[in-house]
Amino acid sequence: MGSVSIPRLVLAAPSSGSGKTTVATGLMAAFADAGVSVSPHKVGPDYIDPGYHALATGRQGRNLDAYLCGPERIAPLFAHGAAGAGLAVVEGVMGLFDGAAGAGELASTAHVAKLLRAPVVLVVDASSQSRSVAALVHGFASWDPEVRVAGVLLNKVASDRHEELLREAMEASGVPVLGVLRRVPALGTPARHLGLVPVAERTAEAVEAVRGAAAQVRRGCDLEALLALARTAPPLPVTPWDAAAELTSGPAADADTPVEHTGPREVRAGGRHRRPVVAVAGGPAFTFSYAEHGELLRAAGADVVHFDPLRDEELPEGTRGIVIGGGFPEVYGPELSANKALRGEVARLAAEGGAVAAECAGLLYLTRELDGNEMCGVFDATARMTDRLTLGYREAVAVGDSSVAAAGTRVRGHEFHRTAVTPGAGAEPAWGLVRPERRTEGFLGGVRGDVHASYLHVHWAAAPWTARRFVERCAA
Repeated sequence: MGSVSIPRLVLAAPSSGSGKTTVATGLMAAFADAGVSVSPHKVGPDYIDPGYHALATGRQGRNLDAYLCGPERIAPLFAHGAAGAGLAVVEGVMGLFDGAAGAGELASTAHVAKLLRAPVVLVVDASSQSRSVAALVHGFASWDPEVRVAGVLLNKVASDRHEELLREAMEASGVPVLGVLRRVPALGTPARHLGLVPVAERTAEAVEAVRGAAAQVRRGCDLEALLALARTAPPLPVTPWDAAAELTSGPAADADTPVEHTGPREVRAGGRHRRPVVAVAGGPAFTFSYAEHGELLRAAGADVVHFDPLRDEELPEGTRGIVIGGGFPEVYGPELSANKALRGEVARLAAEGGAVAAECAGLLYLTRELDGNEMCGVFDATARMTDRLTLGYREAVAVGDSSVAAAGTRVRGHEFHRTAVTPGAGAEPAWGLVRPERRTEGFLGGVRGDVHASYLHVHWAAAPWTARRFVERCAA
């Protein structure tokens, strides 16, 4: 095992709604504008914030989820993503100590900070506080001695007098104030039923929002002190995660029925061999994807080509398999339906035995109709928007063999949607839940031939055999 020395900070908050996404994104952009190569990271399964991080830094936003990937993979994934950076900024999730329900500190921001041996900067919404802010910070700083709360950014401060009162109170806390951010009008980051509107749906406006956040951070934060704090993080004893190495290290330990690995296969075309093409859905309707998925597919022997189901009327040339991640097809139902040519190509590939892996939004796209709009019809099912939010971590077992898992394989996943699918006939269940009481109703997903579609988001870094198996099915 080697060691990596990457200056790093974790931005956390006492609770959701404190403004840490705006502050973290602004901080990333401010450092990037100053010529620092910034590696952006997000604690938890969130797909949307990393898009803003990428816009701020010019580097791929990456997730660090100790529930989905296991605590043992957090430092390796971090080291992989941050390679070559001069600074890594990790945005937390919820409150500092909030993690997977009923699992203690697992997957909390505090847990990830400890795994990374990183100092924590607390973003505090001070809009309705003065002296009490010191008591709040003292409580968070002393709760877990293994978590080093090393600085505070006071957010939503109303006036010079308010700032003076807050700084005076904080002098007794022993935690330095590294920035004060004034209460300003919304920076143009609108939210929707699942959080912020993704960057891909509003690129020009998102650029302006990031610029505004960066300007606010530059005005109110001590960037030199924050960078000096980041440089106090000790060397991290870790070997960076590597997709190719993961694929050759054997099946996951929790896979009850591992896939026999014979190495990546190639398709013979015109008397020569070439790598199978895996088409990955993107564009405004399908924005949810983890960076490591594409890296694993390539390492497993595939050529990964992106396509936009809103605009492209054909699948990429030579497509042997399709991956459709999450997103917001419910927002683009009429437009997706209008692209009849592409819907037909997807349906034909599935009917001819092509491998398809679809998660959440991908499941909706493969149904017969979504809110009355005609979809691909790969599954005899209908989908609709609901008022009910389905949210939470899940542990599941593959019910039967599919293009992504062998029967009996156990995975950890995440669900996050406000839709429901009513199945018809012709599909076997995709997953069986280990704790079914945590999801008491509704269709989770199905398998039909080599098509696997489910509401469950799985991080393939914890299940590299998924990419290996999928590419082998594409090449078969």
